[in-house]
Amino acid sequence: MICFGDEEELFRRQEAMAKLAVDQTLFAPEDWAPPPFRRTLAQSFSVVGPGTYNKHEKSRLHFLPEESDWLFERMDLEEQLPVRVDVGNVWTASRSIVLRSGGPHNYVRMTEHIIAQRLGLFLDGVRIQMGTGDPPLFDVGSMPIVEGIQNAGFRNTAEMAEYWTVAEPVALLGKNVSFLLMEPREDGRKLLSLDVAIDFPTAIGQQRIQFDLTPEIFTYGAHARTNCSRWEMFLFHTIGKFFADYRNMGYTRENILVAGKHKYTTTPKMLHKGKSLEAVWHRACLDLLAALSLFSAGRLAGKVTSFKAGHSLDCRWMTLVTKNGLWKRLP
Repeated sequence: MICFGDEEELFRRQEAMAKLAVDQTLFAPEDWAPPPFRRTLAQSFSVVGPGTYNKHEKSRLHFLPEESDWLFERMDLEEQLPVRVDVGNVWTASRSIVLRSGGPHNYVRMTEHIIAQRLGLFLDGVRIQMGTGDPPLFDVGSMPIVEGIQNAGFRNTAEMAEYWTVAEPVALLGKNVSFLLMEPREDGRKLLSLDVAIDFPTAIGQQRIQFDLTPEIFTYGAHARTNCSRWEMFLFHTIGKFFADYRNMGYTRENILVAGKHKYTTTPKMLHKGKSLEAVWHRACLDLLAALSLFSAGRLAGKVTSFKAGHSLDCRWMTLVTKNGLWKRLP
């Protein structure tokens, strides 16, 4: 076990997580296997929506086949190279994952809802052209992108997919009893399994899910919208108007799950046994998987456990594992 933090404290946090009931489980069939070859798109497609940070402007993403890598190409910056989706290009991860490469203006904000498709749909390479660094925000999670990829179809490349895992369990402790842990698989399957728990001081409360990553299960999770507190939404419409980012945020009552202290103020979705699990599915599929998709050498296999974590902890974990050479390629 490699623990960035106090190992005894990690055990205490694991015990705290173990006390949370598992709300939903979705596992892959025993005979399920991932596509063996690297894949890109069979054809190009586009999606359009209101800007995340500029609700008055339409933002367009144009997806094109690309065999070698995941690339964002800012078409409004003619003298800049594409931004490669890699942990080394993370500029900040305080509120979202922002990638930047080259000049200071060559960035893409809130990339997580896009790049999660890399691992989630086994899409190993794609080029995404955009006319701004502000991606669109959709009413149903990332489903327009998921459906666009599925409708475009996949094309196998000539290369077999490579799988990587951690050489041994690696954990990182964060603030407020949070932690992120990845362990190698004991059964040898080339499968990524996740155990994700959140605990919010709002109506969202405690939620925990366990699942295997298949395209079908990822598609289910990709329906989940991002969320904010009722207080944050209040700020957006009051003193937040003094700040450009908040004043022009594209949040609406349709594309955001808003939670008050004791009840939701927008309609919660993804009900399971009468309980909305939208927040934890968003955290797992469109936040955590996005950070793991910053691994650019191949696909990942193993078991990931996340407790009360967020973008910053996810990206710190990815950075530390990469910097310390803790990845191991599977045969």
